[in-house]
Amino acid sequence: MRRKQAIALEYGRRDAPIVVAKGSDEIAEKILEEARRHGIFVAEDPQLLATLSRLELDEQIPVECYAAVAVVLAWAFRLRGISPERR
Repeated sequence: MRRKQAIALEYGRRDAPIVVAKGSDEIAEKILEEARRHGIFVAEDPQLLATLSRLELDEQIPVECYAAVAVVLAWAFRLRGISPERR
């Protein structure tokens, strides 16, 4: 059986997004439930998840992940009808 995993990023407090929550199985489900409860969009990207899951909490994402995370952020902004400049 495949384990469920989740990573939560925060954007805006530092120069780059940071990991604010991560976990597997029950913890992953709680992260996803909390995101849904707050209207936060959830993207699935197994390759990005694998890379980000190696980071510690409160750690900035590595430069190598900027483009992939920017795509996810642009998608989330677009779904909310917000342009990144108007954040």
